[in-house]
Amino acid sequence: MQTYILLTCNPGHEKEIITLLKSMDFVLEVNGIWGKYDIFLKVKHDIESGLDRIIETLRQIENVTSSYTMPILFGQGGTIDD
Repeated sequence: MQTYILLTCNPGHEKEIITLLKSMDFVLEVNGIWGKYDIFLKVKHDIESGLDRIIETLRQIENVTSSYTMPILFGQGGTIDD
């Protein structure tokens, strides 16, 4: 399963957080963005408990202040189940 996650962080810490996120095995894509959120993530996980574990990990990163999670719906574009 895949999920999009938007992160907000303390100003000036975006690059260090992005570097850390790139080293995590569940991260498929990570980019700095402008606007209400600072970082865009695309992650992969198993259906049972994977997303809970990922969110818990992200919330423990120093200088990450909030997250917004958007699970991808199977069969509604962008998946092998189209």
